[in-house]
Amino acid sequence: MRKIVHRHLGKMVAGTAIAVAGTAVMVAVTLPGTAGADDSGTRAGQSVPQEAGAAAAAGGRAVAPGVVEAAPAEGQKGEGRDPLTDDELKRVEKIALSKQLFQSGESVDGDRGPQRLGVDLAEPEADEAGRPDAPRRADVTFYDYRDDTLVTRTVDLGTGKVVHSDTQHGVQPPLSRAEKSEAAGLLIADPLGSGLKADYQDATGKALTSPDQLQISGAVYRAAPGAQPAVLDRCGEHRCVRLFPKVKNGPWVDARSLVIDLSARKVARLDR
Repeated sequence: MRKIVHRHLGKMVAGTAIAVAGTAVMVAVTLPGTAGADDSGTRAGQSVPQEAGAAAAAGGRAVAPGVVEAAPAEGQKGEGRDPLTDDELKRVEKIALSKQLFQSGESVDGDRGPQRLGVDLAEPEADEAGRPDAPRRADVTFYDYRDDTLVTRTVDLGTGKVVHSDTQHGVQPPLSRAEKSEAAGLLIADPLGSGLKADYQDATGKALTSPDQLQISGAVYRAAPGAQPAVLDRCGEHRCVRLFPKVKNGPWVDARSLVIDLSARKVARLDR
């Protein structure tokens, strides 16, 4: 891991310098009214007021300052296939998370209640396609770490009721931000995370103590015959993660050989 950081860090710094230089050239070229001007604000030995220069650039007409319009206010309810509004997102999540599910479920960090993964506008039924009055529904997905189940609940936005509920085992949708952060925290605290911490120290001169110091990407890992130690054999049934961490404003760190089992809260290195 440490060799990779050292090999690429110089290239990244050099690339940044080139980008900055390119930006400086762009600014010098595109700033209005400055082409051919010297530091004293003169052109061909004559003083040119800034307003006059701008008017000349516009063919003798004064250029009105640009105006940025505020985004239109978001309604509490969407229509048809409109994306879910913020109010709708909050409402359907509250409806989907019943008292029983909250009390029995467990999140990625061990708190009460299942881990929310996402809320999406549900597809219409086959006989509803194209109908302007088709019911508007939302699918809310949770991962329950208590028994490694994916829970999907469909909420009718019109009636405010759960119209469908499904529980599946062995289904591993993309990771939420909270799960990737928890996986990074487990890796940092584990002895196998020593290389990650050393690379971070080399790149920044600071100790790595929190996932908040990293930009974190990650992917679900499923066990493959002969491709992992026995401790990871249940990945796929368990929620397991391979992380791709990046130093903020710095290089990527190669952690592909490490897998974090969020269900068992263990870290293991893949067999070579």
